[in-house]
Amino acid sequence: MIRIAQFSDLHYSGKHLAEADRCFSHAVDRAIALDVDAAVISGDSTDHALDLHAPAALRLASNVRRLAEHCPVLMLQGTYSHEPPGTLAIFRLLGGRFPVHVADRIGQVALSNDGNWIASESWRFAQLPGAMRALFSCVPTVNKATVAAAFGATSAAVAVGEQLGALLSGFGPTNRAAREAGVPTIGVSHGTVYGCMTEHGVPMAGFDHEFTTGSLFGAQAQAFMLGHIHRHQEWEDGGRRIAYAGSIGRFHYGEEGEKGFLLWEVGATAARLALYPTSARRTIDFCFEGKPDIEALQAAINAQEVAGAFVRVRWNIADEDRHQVDRDAIGRILNAAAEVKLEGRIVPVVRTRATGLSQAATIADKVQVWARATKVKANPLLACLECLQTCAPEEIVSEILERGVEATVRDFSDTRATAYQAPSDVAADTMPDLV
Repeated sequence: MIRIAQFSDLHYSGKHLAEADRCFSHAVDRAIALDVDAAVISGDSTDHALDLHAPAALRLASNVRRLAEHCPVLMLQGTYSHEPPGTLAIFRLLGGRFPVHVADRIGQVALSNDGNWIASESWRFAQLPGAMRALFSCVPTVNKATVAAAFGATSAAVAVGEQLGALLSGFGPTNRAAREAGVPTIGVSHGTVYGCMTEHGVPMAGFDHEFTTGSLFGAQAQAFMLGHIHRHQEWEDGGRRIAYAGSIGRFHYGEEGEKGFLLWEVGATAARLALYPTSARRTIDFCFEGKPDIEALQAAINAQEVAGAFVRVRWNIADEDRHQVDRDAIGRILNAAAEVKLEGRIVPVVRTRATGLSQAATIADKVQVWARATKVKANPLLACLECLQTCAPEEIVSEILERGVEATVRDFSDTRATAYQAPSDVAADTMPDLV
């Protein structure tokens, strides 16, 4: 039985440095205290290309070195946009009591009893090394552009899955031989499993995902450690397990589930795992359909602890009401939060084109065309229009002051609408009924 700490999706960068370093440092401390036998970082150690003098590069190297002082470390190549090819090469040179193996090509690597890494010359071992503590089958991020160039862009998505399925099956005989010799077998990869759930609760369904659980179990490894998806989840089949460790920290709002690292206990015929949470930041969302209700927001804040949390307030509001949102008031009642992010979605005014409006001869005709396009009753509007055209302004003002606006409009609608005659060129069946 070997105890392995799996870390994944560290995303070190200037933007995420505080969260990534706090969580990874905590995880490294915990893994060392648990006295793990080996450590695996299953991709996306960085969020993008880093300069060597960047603080994020220094902090990442420092924590990897701390791990290497305690146990052998395996680092897998992650997504190219996060970890450009060659990013991890420097980690081979870190030094320490134990070596760091960078898995940037498809292949197998054995962990010897004395804590060294023995890499296969080809994509798998033709003959298993002796005195192995564990056997790792590594599948770093697949370059889909290369697959597209070989199989055609339209066939690339399906071809990636088919080729990876064949590759994983090819690891099967070697892994079975190792298991029969009593050696724990572990797969490590970075990609998407069909049907898995993202950190935002969205199922990943489609033909452009690299793996299925069937293809992963087809590798015949006792444990399969995955990176790329930021939500911890696992699958089990007859004692063999596949699992995402999830991201080490919470880098975006709305992420669901615990953040942490996995402690694996892997034998030749059994595998167990446990999630050890890290000190990831807390994020809270308050969402409103319409203008934020300050009283409702205050009640929601009183119902849960927001001190030290990262809070996002979201709302949808019509364009004409956008200036009614009191951002200062929201900031004041959330002053105990570590960060407040305000996201207002402005619903644009949708205008319906009234076909033929410009061709109408009179204003009354234009009102008729507009009313039909917007599905409103035209007669009350036409009655008011007639009043504007036939009455003096003083008469209209006097009537409004004496009877009130609503009563006047209603009176004009009731008394004049029946007297209004549609133009002869407007069909009678196009006139809305007066209620």
